[in-house]
Amino acid sequence: MKKSRILAVAGVALLATGVLAACGSSKSSNAEAPKAYGYIYTADPETLDYLISGKQSTKVATSNGIDGLFTNDKYGNLTPAVAEDWSVSQDGLTYTYKIRKGVKWFTSDGEEYAEVTANDFVTGLKHAADNKSAALYLAQNSVKGLADYLSGNNTDFSAVGVKAIDDYTLQYTLNQPEPYWNSKLSYGIFWPLNAEFEKSKGKDFGKATDPTSLLYNGPFLLKGLTAKSSIEFAKNEQYWDKDNVHIDTVTLAYYDGSDQESIERNFTNGAYSYARLFPTSSNYSKVAETYKDNIYYTPQGSGVAGLGVNIDRQSYKYTSKTTDEEKTSTKKALLNKDFRQALNFAFDRTSYSAQINGKDGAALAVRNLFVKPDFVSAGEKTFGDLVTEKIVSYGDEWKDVNFADAQDGLYNADKAKAELAKAKKTLEADGVKFPIHLDIPVDQASKNYIARIQSFKQSVETALGTDNVVIDIQQITTDELQNVTYYAASAAAEDWDLSGAVGWNPDYEDPSTYLDILKSTNSETTKTYMGYDNPSNPAVAQVGLKDYDKLVDDAASETSDLNKRYEKYAAAQAWLTDSSLFLPAMSSTGAAPVISRVVPFSASYTQSGDKASDVYFKYLQLQANTVTTKEYKEARENGSKKKLNQTKKLKKS
Repeated sequence: MKKSRILAVAGVALLATGVLAACGSSKSSNAEAPKAYGYIYTADPETLDYLISGKQSTKVATSNGIDGLFTNDKYGNLTPAVAEDWSVSQDGLTYTYKIRKGVKWFTSDGEEYAEVTANDFVTGLKHAADNKSAALYLAQNSVKGLADYLSGNNTDFSAVGVKAIDDYTLQYTLNQPEPYWNSKLSYGIFWPLNAEFEKSKGKDFGKATDPTSLLYNGPFLLKGLTAKSSIEFAKNEQYWDKDNVHIDTVTLAYYDGSDQESIERNFTNGAYSYARLFPTSSNYSKVAETYKDNIYYTPQGSGVAGLGVNIDRQSYKYTSKTTDEEKTSTKKALLNKDFRQALNFAFDRTSYSAQINGKDGAALAVRNLFVKPDFVSAGEKTFGDLVTEKIVSYGDEWKDVNFADAQDGLYNADKAKAELAKAKKTLEADGVKFPIHLDIPVDQASKNYIARIQSFKQSVETALGTDNVVIDIQQITTDELQNVTYYAASAAAEDWDLSGAVGWNPDYEDPSTYLDILKSTNSETTKTYMGYDNPSNPAVAQVGLKDYDKLVDDAASETSDLNKRYEKYAAAQAWLTDSSLFLPAMSSTGAAPVISRVVPFSASYTQSGDKASDVYFKYLQLQANTVTTKEYKEARENGSKKKLNQTKKLKKS
C-alpha cells in the first residue's frame, strides 16, 4: 500500500474485520469486563521502523505504541492526539499545530525517557526521507521542499516545509492546498521520533524483533515479539490519555491459515476475544448451532483485495510452463487489454467470496472497483456513480455495469468470450500460441486462499475454455510465497503471472490514496501489483500507463473544487477499470461472520490511516459475555443515528 498499506492477503486476507467501530455499551459491569484482549496476526514485520515501512505487518506491531498528531474516534472523526489544537492559513498552505504538553516518551519497560516536542516530528520526517521510506509518496509532493531534498537538489533539510517553531509549536508548509491534509497525519510517516534515541540505536533502531529498539508515547508498550508465534503489548500506565485505555494487555497469536477452526476454538476457550468464522469449514454447522444467537456480519471495509497482473515477468522458478514459447505467449497475452478484460469478466467474484464467507454471505464482501465506490461523494453522486458515467466512453462492454459494493457487477461469461475473441485474433496474428498458461502462487498452508484461487481457476477456465486459458496454481510455502510477492526484493523476483497477494488499505480521506499508488513512478507498489519497478520499462508504454499517470496528475492539480476533483479521479479509476491491470475481488476487511466479546462499536473507526480498529486498541472495551446478534444490531442502529448527529471536529481542515 507505496509499499505502504499493502496487505499480505495471500494466505489469510479478510481476517481483520471492521467490527470495532463507532459506539455501543456493554451489559457487563466494569468489574466483570475482561482486561486482556487476544486475537491473531498474520505476518511478521520486517522492521519496527514505522517511519519507513508502510506494510500492515509493521503497523500491527507499532500503531499502539506510537501516537502522531491525530487519531480517530468511534464516530470516524479525526481527534487530536499529540496535537492539542491547530490552525490553517487562509491560503490553505500552512498548518500550525500546538503540541500537547506533558506527552512523554517511554522505553519498552515503561521508564520515562523524554518529553515529546515539535522537533520530534521534524526528526521523524527527516528520518523517513533519509532512509527512503516506502510511504514517501504521502509527503514528497505535499510538503514544500521535500521533493528537492529527496532528489538531492537541496541537501539542507531545514529548507523543507516542516518546522519546530518552538518546543510546542509545529508547522507544515504545503506546495498546494490539500483539504484532506490532516487525515494524512494519522499515518506512520508523520509520527514523531526522538533524535537522541535514534542516534543511540543507530542501525538497530526499529529492529524487527526487539521492543527495546523503539520509544513509545502511545497507549500500549510493545513487550514481546516472537517470529511466527506472538506479539504482546501492555498498557502504558503513564499514557497521557490512559482513561481511554480499557484493557491491560493484548496478545496476538500468529496464524498461518492452515487451521481455520482454531480461531473459533481459541475464542471458545477464552484465549481470543474475537473470532472470524469460516462458513466453509468442516465444523461450521456445530459452531452455528452453538452460537446461533451470537453470529453477526460486520460492515464492509474500505480496503480492497484482488489479483495483480504481471506485465513483465522475469522469474520462472514456480511455473508450469515448459517452453520459452509458452513464456512469450503469456507475456504477450497479458500485455493485451482485451485478454485482460476477458479475465476480468470471466472472474466470478461471488463464488470467490463464497470460499471464505459461505454461500449466504458471499455477495456481502464483493468489490468491483479499486476505490471503495462510496469512499467519497460529489453532491448526490457517489464515487462509483461518477465512474459509471466516465467508463462508458471506453466501449459498449461497460454499459449497464454496476460498480456498487456487495454484488458482482463485472462477472459476465458472454462479455468474457467476446473480449477473448478480439484478443485471440490479434495475438495469433502476432504468433501467440494458445492455450495461455497463467501461474498463480498460493500459500500451501492456507486452505481458504487455495479454495479461492481454485474458484478463480474454475470460473475463468469454464468461461474461456481450457483450450484458450489454463490457470496453473503453484502451491508453495508461506515464506516462498512472501519472497516472490509481498516481500520480493525487486520486480525481477516477482515470480508470477497473476498474484492474489495484493491488497490495499487507504491512508487518508481522498481518492488519491488509492489511485496514486499505481502511477508508473511508484516503483515499490507497481512491483507488487504489476511486476515492474522501472517506469521506463517498455511494457509501461505498451499498456498505456502514462495515460493513467496524466489522469491522476490532472486530478491532483484540482484543489479548489472537491466535486471536480472527485470527477477527475473517477476518470482515472475508469481508465484503470477498463485496463483490467488489477482485478478487484473483495473488500479486504469486514463483511465477515464473527463472534465477539468486544463491546460493539467501542473502538476507533476510520476508513483510512494507521489507527483503524483492527490494529489500534486504545478505546476498545470488552464484555464478559459473547455479544448477541440482537445487541450488535441495536448498537449499529444507535451508532448510525448518533453519527448523523455528530458535529465533525475538523471543520478547520
